[in-house]
Amino acid sequence: MQTTEQTVTLGKDGLVVPAIGIGTWSWGDSLFWSYGKDYGAEQVREAFHAAVESGITFFDTAEIYGLGESERLIGQFLKQTDQPIQIATKYFPLPWRINAQAISDTLTASLQRLQVDRVALYQVHWPLDFLISQRTLMNALADEVEKGRIGAIGVSNYSAEQMRQAHQFLAARNIPLAVNQVRYSLLTRQIETNGVMDAARELDVAILAYSPLAQGLLTGKYTPDSAPTLRGARRIDPRFSQNGLEKIAPLVNALQSIATIHQRTPAQVALNWLIAQGNVMPIPGAKNADQAVQNAGAIGWSLPPEEVAQLDQLTRN
Repeated sequence: MQTTEQTVTLGKDGLVVPAIGIGTWSWGDSLFWSYGKDYGAEQVREAFHAAVESGITFFDTAEIYGLGESERLIGQFLKQTDQPIQIATKYFPLPWRINAQAISDTLTASLQRLQVDRVALYQVHWPLDFLISQRTLMNALADEVEKGRIGAIGVSNYSAEQMRQAHQFLAARNIPLAVNQVRYSLLTRQIETNGVMDAARELDVAILAYSPLAQGLLTGKYTPDSAPTLRGARRIDPRFSQNGLEKIAPLVNALQSIATIHQRTPAQVALNWLIAQGNVMPIPGAKNADQAVQNAGAIGWSLPPEEVAQLDQLTRN
């Protein structure tokens, strides 16, 4: 599949990456996903290579995804390609790892699983300030940037105020805060009203949008008339109930209509809408090669302003 060159910059004078990445929570995780049942290592390996061949070379993982299995799988896949790949992973401040040495040791373990000496982006998975202070955390990460083991520093699930604190501590070390990874989609737009988006734009911090298809709700696959059998976390998500699906039907219908005009899919339209917001990089998941190729179809083209506005109006509330 051919895509035209389309990139974003993560943070001020930061990493230049494709306008879309792949989130790999589902790679190796059987607690929230059906890894090992509906799909396995071979399918996600094919997803990795299909993504790279389609121009997607940024993969976001975390040490807790599959308890390290996601990182291990990616480490194997990296050995199978000559393409330059950018990897982002995350540190989770669990109760017994709450000092600078523990952060360094955690990074070392991630690098070993990934079989690399350096990651492009290292993020704090959750802002557990009561376990470890922002100052200690950011200084420990800044040390790793200076050692060359981290290309850029990011946070995840941070509020606007927590972002500002992290940015301030890093600025004292002359290091920018590159990203805040948060839930963001046409159905989850809270960052536009709680100050996170405004702070990100003010501080030159990019938004990495996880769950950009709202667990598949924006693909058109789930409708009130024909919803596939629910698995994993979807079984307890009220948005997948009959009532929930009826509520979003007007949006799904609009996505399908716009998709038909552009010869795209509803999912590609929903992802393109996120890219149109500026300083936003969606990182949808991909359990197989087909999903990876579908994700890549979200770049190389742009929704016209009137369609961006139409979708904005439909989901504003």
